[in-house]
Amino acid sequence: MSHMDMRTRITANEAANEAERPAQSQSDARPADAAELPAQGALVDPFGRAVTYLRVSVTDRCDFRCRYCMAEDMTFLPKKEILTLEEIDRIASAFVRLGVRKLRLTGGEPLVRRDIMWLIRRLSRHLSAGALNELTLTTNGSQLARHAHELADAGVRRVNVSLDTLDAEKFRALTRRGDLNKVLKGLKAAKEAGLRVKLNTVALKSVNAGEIPRLIEWAHGQGFDITLIETMPMGEMGHDRADDFLPLSEVRAGLESRWTLAPDDHATGGPARYVRVKETGGRLGFITPLSAHFCDGCNRVRLTATGELYLCLGQNDRADLRAVVRASADDAALERAIRAAIALKPRGHDFAIAAGKVSGQMPRHMNITGG
Repeated sequence: MSHMDMRTRITANEAANEAERPAQSQSDARPADAAELPAQGALVDPFGRAVTYLRVSVTDRCDFRCRYCMAEDMTFLPKKEILTLEEIDRIASAFVRLGVRKLRLTGGEPLVRRDIMWLIRRLSRHLSAGALNELTLTTNGSQLARHAHELADAGVRRVNVSLDTLDAEKFRALTRRGDLNKVLKGLKAAKEAGLRVKLNTVALKSVNAGEIPRLIEWAHGQGFDITLIETMPMGEMGHDRADDFLPLSEVRAGLESRWTLAPDDHATGGPARYVRVKETGGRLGFITPLSAHFCDGCNRVRLTATGELYLCLGQNDRADLRAVVRASADDAALERAIRAAIALKPRGHDFAIAAGKVSGQMPRHMNITGG
């Protein structure tokens, strides 16, 4: 259980009080990648992990209803509860000042947010200044054909696109309303715009288990990296999560009987571990939050569209940064609140799916926290 079971949400006043306590020693900081090494005095959690990666959900809304991510009949948040683009810029910029080197915009679907390109162009100033290594986003690809060239012009160099099947009927059933052809056109536009593409594929026993080799071959044939992800128990879906869970250890064993998987030290600052498929020449990643968790090297926190900072995807520890930014224009107070929150980051998540049983399930859907 999290050490904040009885106190999972930090208010603005509590955050300010926490900030007055002695700072956490940084002598045990162990950044996973030297390229991600934060500046002196930057964000280090109680377990010595440098926080250099912020994922920002710009909206809880999406034009799909993927059945492992959202309920079919979703109730979305009132607009007054959602951070304005200016508030998102202010919070994200505070994180950059505190040593975050990678920003990823998520949702919901980030490209359905009105005036999202204003925010992306605004945040890109940190790239120009050398304070940020990467500004990127995760998208379902439905709006990518319209935005790909503008994203590239704004300084985005790569995108993650969710794609779980190449079967149009399966795709519509899984997304409950998506059009595979629109996504494929978006991928083509991204490639033409010069964006590097990584596909994210959630491994689902009942949906795409037999299609994974084909997806990998297709992705590598397009020049795309692809990462396989284990499904996580986020939100009530109306069906048993254990029925969908496919351990990537099993998937990898099957792939190794078919291909040669050579270790690859490629790192993007996220949780994926990569191999190179000798026969296709492409890169393949594995994200295994359940079968082999990666919590010890976690460098990430997540900001929701309502301004709550979640310190772990699989815990409810969070801090209310919306209250801080709406209470004062003082960026020093915002930075103190961020530091206070990071000082309470837990060691890891409680997700588990084994023997047909699911534990550690979070009550919120993935679109609330951000993918």
